[in-house]
Amino acid sequence: MAFEPPRRLVRALGETAPEGDDWLEKLPGLAREAVERRELTVERVQLPGGRSSLVVLVRRADGTPAVLKLAPPRARPQSERVALAHWGGRGAVQLLEPVSEGAEGAEGSEGSEGVLLLERLHPDVSVRTLPEAKALLEAAGTLRRLWVDPPEGHVFETVAERTGRQAKAMRAGADAAPEVAPLVDAALSAREELLDSPPEHRLLHGTFRQSKVLSGDRMPWLAVGPDPVVGEHAFDLARLVRDRVEDLIAQPSGATTTRRRVRRLAESLEVDRDRLRGWTLFRAVESGVRARRVGRERDAELLLEFASWL
Repeated sequence: MAFEPPRRLVRALGETAPEGDDWLEKLPGLAREAVERRELTVERVQLPGGRSSLVVLVRRADGTPAVLKLAPPRARPQSERVALAHWGGRGAVQLLEPVSEGAEGAEGSEGSEGVLLLERLHPDVSVRTLPEAKALLEAAGTLRRLWVDPPEGHVFETVAERTGRQAKAMRAGADAAPEVAPLVDAALSAREELLDSPPEHRLLHGTFRQSKVLSGDRMPWLAVGPDPVVGEHAFDLARLVRDRVEDLIAQPSGATTTRRRVRRLAESLEVDRDRLRGWTLFRAVESGVRARRVGRERDAELLLEFASWL
């Protein structure tokens, strides 16, 4: 079978690819090798697929349905592997291959780097297919199950480290587009205050949103595609606040709805409302500045308008 990467993946990785990166060119061969090594039968490539990995629906040698996921090193697949193993299927998709001893800091064994074999969920059914209020409720309940203490001696990135890298890019974006400077300044100030006294250090999903929660057979809803990070709950919840941002922007009462959503999510998950608002501001501005940097002007406009409501 030809493992042609979906256009969505090609476009997204092209926006962030470092100079000389040839992972996409190698991907068909990597996929064939991963399939042969595991004696898998390929059904189809999942479309439109994700923005950072190739997802292939497969069957194992015994006929069990599964998912083969291939991601480039910059998507931190080894961190995802370790986080999924630590969760052990509680609230998240089940990892079907064991993590070898010492794998947290390793690049993975030969032939397995960037390759994950996962439990098959229902890839076309996410909580985003539910009415908005029900979707937020189910997504929040799933997220709560993921908030556990990180493994001892972990090497996961921290919220301070990740947002520190992002802050540098945000400052550069503000220098290039002075009209966004006030929002960037507000977001960076909020980050500094929030990092001063974080209330907890837990293992977080890192990139949680409604489309990352899929229907399953073992449990009704399970999270997929983490980019794990260690920090406070409000950071993880912040991305969920802006879900369906296009709908929020289209509403005459979008600003009021957003503030109500912050309050309800904070109360339902026992997160400080001001901390949730602060991280929502930072993450929205960071995403907006990044979208503008790669030429996605419409996305940038939506995100920065949303951020202005906070």
